[in-house]
Amino acid sequence: MSRLLRTSAVCALGMLAAGCAAVNPRAGFGDVERLVGARTALSVAWPADDAADQAIAVTVIGLLAEPLTAASAMRIALLNNHALRALYHELGVAEAELVGAGLLPNPVLHANVRLGLGPSGTGAELGLVQDLIGALQIPLKKRVAAAKLATAKLEVADAVLALAFDTKATFYHLQGAAQMLELRRAVVRGAAASRQVAERQFVAGTITDLALAMEQALYGDATVELTITESALRADREDLNTLLGVVDEATAWTMAPHLGALPADPLPATTALESLALQQRLDLEATRLRTASERAQYRLGSVYGLIPAASLGSAAAREVDGGWSVGPALEIPIPLFDQSQAALAATTARIAAGGERSAALAVRIRADVRRARIRLDAAAARAAQYQRTLVPLAIRVTTATQHQYNGMLTGVFQLLQAKRNEIDAGRRYVEALTEYWVARTELERAVGGELALASAPVPSSEPVPVPAPADHHHHHGG
Repeated sequence: MSRLLRTSAVCALGMLAAGCAAVNPRAGFGDVERLVGARTALSVAWPADDAADQAIAVTVIGLLAEPLTAASAMRIALLNNHALRALYHELGVAEAELVGAGLLPNPVLHANVRLGLGPSGTGAELGLVQDLIGALQIPLKKRVAAAKLATAKLEVADAVLALAFDTKATFYHLQGAAQMLELRRAVVRGAAASRQVAERQFVAGTITDLALAMEQALYGDATVELTITESALRADREDLNTLLGVVDEATAWTMAPHLGALPADPLPATTALESLALQQRLDLEATRLRTASERAQYRLGSVYGLIPAASLGSAAAREVDGGWSVGPALEIPIPLFDQSQAALAATTARIAAGGERSAALAVRIRADVRRARIRLDAAAARAAQYQRTLVPLAIRVTTATQHQYNGMLTGVFQLLQAKRNEIDAGRRYVEALTEYWVARTELERAVGGELALASAPVPSSEPVPVPAPADHHHHHGG
């Protein structure tokens, strides 16, 4: 019995040592913070208890009390989005699998009792065995689990960046829509003034019924467009509310009134941005790590494929004469049919597929960078043309027409048309500026991080002019 006791003691000590391993589900979150911080100016938080959650809520309330900017909107989303917090728990799953991979297999107790049918009496067998091959596999299993944990960290950090850039792009869409709403309201005011003038002139008999109908139709179209813009803006706010994770009274936030002007700092060359994207895109690194995990899995299968399990221990049997016999026990599968060849072939195929996926993703990343850069440059060129030339020209035309109107050299409809043209130029400038900031965000998404060499968007000190309709009551024609 002494040998059985010694074996049992060894197994008990192994179980005790394994039981000391504890799972810290938050162990990988620090790496996520580091990965996000290296690519953005943002920080992430995963509240560990109610007090931390309350502190985050206070921070969010403070940020919502001020007019939202792109930066503050992203910060709120990363602090308050519950779908993102749910994703953080994937780190706990991967961490638990890593801890589990380092645990010894549990010993197995075998016992049976044989009831004698004759004078032989009752027999019994006891056995305690430990899977030795499973214990030897621990280093390789931990390598596989560690690669999976590293992949999970990259995937979670990539999801954080995706949420940040989604929030940023949605904010710019909304900010542009809000600025467009101002212009739509100016158009309605101008169309209303033009309609009123036309109605007075029609009563005075100086314009035809067709001219009056045209002005009334223009006013009707302007009010319809205003209604469409207002409803679209409310719907866009809900998109941002979802990303921010806010409900009820927290949705009553305001935002900075105008899009930022075009930054003066030049962006790096496209080839440099492509290289940067290949270095810091987390989805590409995650794809490569998944392939590394498959290689570790192949290593495990190739080393232990023929003998995936083997147990050694002690067994005791009660003999017919009533005495006990003790001896070693061995359990080992005989690899006659399954020699892990199918599993190894499948792993080999997954490794090859992983390499191809990495190459395909690298090609797509480079194309994403070039596509976003093309859109960005085109939007910047359009916005610059409107900012420097077309909007100032439209203002000059309106000013000159106003002077001519004051001097009774032109009619009121020509002045109102000049104002409509000025507002239309401002609308196109806002569209181009919105497209620029959204395209810039998409370029950051394609590169895998914020563009550190470019200036951050600062609210323009000279917003797009939104002229009010002039009072024409003291001039001719009105």
